[in-house]
Amino acid sequence: MGNYLNPGNEGFCRMVNSEIYIDKTGLLRYTNRVLNTMESCLCVSRPRRFGKSMAAAMLAAYYSRGCDSEELFSSFEIAQSGDFRTYLNRYDTIFLNMQEFLSQSGDMDGMLDLIR
Repeated sequence: MGNYLNPGNEGFCRMVNSEIYIDKTGLLRYTNRVLNTMESCLCVSRPRRFGKSMAAAMLAAYYSRGCDSEELFSSFEIAQSGDFRTYLNRYDTIFLNMQEFLSQSGDMDGMLDLIR
């Protein structure tokens, strides 16, 4: 089903190489600012088809220590931030697409079994 621990940056790289990508790395700047604070639990909620998966892939590509993403992000807004390299590829990340699990199981109990 996929690589869930330190997934790398392939998913985000595919998104960036599409013709419709719009730079939303400002979310990374905000996330860097609230890391290690009481506000560090973030909820990225948007309407259906408004880029939640893209945001999750971007966060994983930036923070995951499973890859080197400096070149991938170098042309985006986040590269201008003073803490760009401070947090880049420094964390173990877990990436779970709940819709993928649900589509393979059909119900909540089956989905939880797959995750376990």
